[in-house]
Amino acid sequence: MSGDLPEYYFRVRENGAFVYRIDTANRQRRIDMDQIAVVNIRNGQVKPHGDRELSDADMAAISDWIEERTEVLAWREIDDIHRAVDYLNLTTHWAQSKANDEQLEAVT
Repeated sequence: MSGDLPEYYFRVRENGAFVYRIDTANRQRRIDMDQIAVVNIRNGQVKPHGDRELSDADMAAISDWIEERTEVLAWREIDDIHRAVDYLNLTTHWAQSKANDEQLEAVT
C-alpha cells in the first residue's frame, strides 16, 4: 500500500495549502507526514516551514501543484457561473409555469 503513496501531500486550505513530505521508510512501518511548506495561491508565496530549506524537487512539486490547483479553481469558478445560470432558468420556468400567486408573493 505505501508504495502507491505520492511523495508529497497538499492539505488544501482557503488560500492554498500546507505541504507535507510523505515518509513510509521507518521502523514502525507507518506513514509519517513532515510539513515542509505553506503555499499561498493568491500571491504565489511559498514559505518553508520552520528553518527548513526546500530542495529543487520540493519546489518543482509545489510549482506543479500550484499550476494544477489554479486550473481547477478557474474551472470551478466557471462551473459555478454555469450552475447559477441553470438555477435562474429553472426558477424562471417555475415562476412562469408552476407557481401560484401565493408562492410568487412569498418569494418576491
